[in-house]
Amino acid sequence: MAKVDQENKTSVSMFLVVGLSETKEPQLLLFLVFLCIYLITVLGNILILTVISSDQRLHTPMYFFLANLSIIDIIFSSITVPKLLFILYTAQKSVLFSECITQLSLFQFFVVAECYLLAVMAYDRYVAICFPLNYTLIMSREVRCKMITACWACGLVNSVVQAFSISHLDFCGPNRVDHFFCDVTPLFKLSCSDTRVGEAMFLLVVVLAGMGPLTFILVTYGRIISAVSKISTSRGRFKTFSTCASHFTVVALYYGSGIFSYIWPSSTYAMDKDVKVVAVLYTIMTPMLNPIIYSLRNRDVKQALRKALGIKGVK
Repeated sequence: MAKVDQENKTSVSMFLVVGLSETKEPQLLLFLVFLCIYLITVLGNILILTVISSDQRLHTPMYFFLANLSIIDIIFSSITVPKLLFILYTAQKSVLFSECITQLSLFQFFVVAECYLLAVMAYDRYVAICFPLNYTLIMSREVRCKMITACWACGLVNSVVQAFSISHLDFCGPNRVDHFFCDVTPLFKLSCSDTRVGEAMFLLVVVLAGMGPLTFILVTYGRIISAVSKISTSRGRFKTFSTCASHFTVVALYYGSGIFSYIWPSSTYAMDKDVKVVAVLYTIMTPMLNPIIYSLRNRDVKQALRKALGIKGVK
């Protein structure tokens, strides 16, 4: 990436976030679509939180972690979607440097926190299936609180590191962010500083905070599958593994789209529209789908929802 001589640099205090397309006109249809998605995301996750808190049967480690996932999804989608809605409705794409850094740091906070939370949820299912008699002891309130604190702490550390690495870069122009929110990779491409250290740190985060938890999840599910395969009846195997189906579906959606977004060759990032499409799935669609997946695939949640909504026929 070509850099500008230090004496010729000028400070950039504002970026232009391209959004989903180059058009300079308001895009009201897309605005309505993403507004509906955002409302479904927020209301769906609030409903999950309400049901879990109000139903005593759901006061278990599994639903404790699910409640934290809903909290993360609400905030995660709120970091990117409102600004995207503003761009779509007004076609005003300017954003202050400080606002851009704030959005980036918050995004990095919750994306990493969710990575580790999904790993913790996989471990919870592993203990429940492989050590059912000791499950309550192993996943005590103290243990799961420490796990959640660790997830949030990892997100905070990543947020501080990424915000620090970006805020200390020089931006001389152009100031056009080829994305619908401020993220690390497009900002690296705009900097006229030497970004090698920052890019190395970001790669380390991707490995430790992304691929590390994913590897742990895959190993955990390998052991779960091994344990389930030893159950004598097919009905028993199906019933046992069905408790993991919702979580595995969420992991597949989250990591599948996330890997495409961040492992995609950086040389094609600015010109490949597929990256933006996948980023929409990763940052906007997944938080909406999570409560739907858990509602459809989990009998306890469905019964609690029916009870909360006053629908008869709850067994």
